[in-house]
Amino acid sequence: MNNKYRIMNTKKENKNRKYDIEERLLDFSVRIINVVEALPNTRAGNHIAGQLVRCGTAAASNYGEAQSSESRRDFIHKIKIVLKELRETQVWLKIIQRKKLAKNQEELEALITECNELISIFAVSVRTAEKNKGPKNKRA
Repeated sequence: MNNKYRIMNTKKENKNRKYDIEERLLDFSVRIINVVEALPNTRAGNHIAGQLVRCGTAAASNYGEAQSSESRRDFIHKIKIVLKELRETQVWLKIIQRKKLAKNQEELEALITECNELISIFAVSVRTAEKNKGPKNKRA
């Protein structure tokens, strides 16, 4: 994992931890926009660009929304949406890679790796939040 987004160890650093993942998602969104803007102006390129710009930038905004969730249940729901958008983004990036639509395949590979890491982070977050939610019949 990139040292820029290392795991925090001290209490003081933990206060800023949520901003690290938010910054990471914002950086990811900008990188997605860069890929979208470099796609060819073809029927397929335009279709993929539209889909990718929506799902690839939605993770950051949905994460921001999750930070203002009204309950644990609402938080879990919003984090699941982040996860869903990241998984959709992953598929579009793989299509771009297989079709060789991106000029910079190395950057595309790095972006796919980042997407995989973000998916792993949010999958664990969902499992942890659901585990901490308690019995199913209890509303959080």
